[in-house]
Amino acid sequence: MLGCAIYNSGEISDNMAVIIDGKQLSAQVVQEVAVETRAFVEEFGFQPGLAVVLVGEDPASQVYVRNKVKRATEAGLHSIEYKLPVHTDQVTLNALVDKLNNDPKVHGVLVQLPLPKQLNEEDIIAVINPEKDVDGFHPINVGRLSSGQGMLIPCTPLGCLMMLERVLGNLSGKNAVVIGRSNIVGKPMAALLLKANCTVTIVHSRTQNIEAICSGADIVVAAAGQPQMVKSSWIKPGATVIDVGINAVECDGKRKLVGDVDYTDVEPVAGAITPVPGGVGPMTIACLMKNTLIAARAQMNK
Repeated sequence: MLGCAIYNSGEISDNMAVIIDGKQLSAQVVQEVAVETRAFVEEFGFQPGLAVVLVGEDPASQVYVRNKVKRATEAGLHSIEYKLPVHTDQVTLNALVDKLNNDPKVHGVLVQLPLPKQLNEEDIIAVINPEKDVDGFHPINVGRLSSGQGMLIPCTPLGCLMMLERVLGNLSGKNAVVIGRSNIVGKPMAALLLKANCTVTIVHSRTQNIEAICSGADIVVAAAGQPQMVKSSWIKPGATVIDVGINAVECDGKRKLVGDVDYTDVEPVAGAITPVPGGVGPMTIACLMKNTLIAARAQMNK
């Protein structure tokens, strides 16, 4: 089995599989945002504002929101948290978002997903002002990204791209496979890789010969939501593997978080790989802070 190293320099040894440390890289990104935020405050006299809306008491969502608020403070942003009861209706939620859209002290609006069943996620995404859509999910921002003009880019794909660029440098000409075609990760990830001049293939549940397609890729981004589906036989030796999945499984009677990649099986083959947890997740939150500052600057310049 190959040895492992925690990535921190961008140099890949021929004899070691690089573990891409999302915690370390995300801390760097948050600190970079904090420096830029201080410059923003000096220029405009107030902090960029991020409003986070949580509906219900989903445990995972509560953890995500708590981490987002913590990182916002570290980045020097002014975070405002709204907690609504699980029985909140669409009219009430839409009204809150509309209020935030019109609040000049709020530059970024995020409604934590998933929502309770009585609420329509597509409706609420469409209500958010595209200029404050720091998740990058609004149809207008999706269209801008598809046309290569994106400014507010979905945080998880953006974090993945930053990881790839820190490890590989210039991605031009790389053969990339994205596993999964969701609007949140798969499709925007493919768009970002295309913009970076990769040759991109999207595979999904109806794709034939997925293993063969993946095994020819320089880059594999797994975002299918299937625990440990990607095996070593799917990976070309030396390829870079980004694991977006986070799945709760039972292991020896204990709850354990695993990715879409069988890490133990794949790590000896990969040139670089993200762990779960501690890989993509922290980068997603760091990119949310980055998007909030971008949105604030764009609104002030406008």
